[in-house]
Amino acid sequence: MSKVCIHISRTLSRFRYRAIGVCIAFALALSITAYSAPAKWEVLKTERTDVKTVVKDSDTEIKAARGIIVIHTNKPTQVKVYTILGQLVNRETLQAGQSQLSISAHGVYIIKTPELTCKVAL
Repeated sequence: MSKVCIHISRTLSRFRYRAIGVCIAFALALSITAYSAPAKWEVLKTERTDVKTVVKDSDTEIKAARGIIVIHTNKPTQVKVYTILGQLVNRETLQAGQSQLSISAHGVYIIKTPELTCKVAL
């Protein structure tokens, strides 16, 4: 009887480790595909009404809406966007004016400019 219990225990243990490995591989595949498409900033010609201000400085204002980050700058500014895990999503120098970045993957992002650093939930 004890040999059967040991065999069942070993079988379940192997299955559990395989299941954990499959879950980890699946999660990594999802994170890679979610952020693999390079995001590009677009110049915003009209004012959006659905965005809310996240942080404002004398030269830079960062706003967010569902799936969108909007930055208004008075001078050319380098902007870096990271996932909450630290993966670089976009790095670009924006010209003065309003620019918009569309991100399809929902989550928390870190926005860094030379003057500001903030987190944005999309």
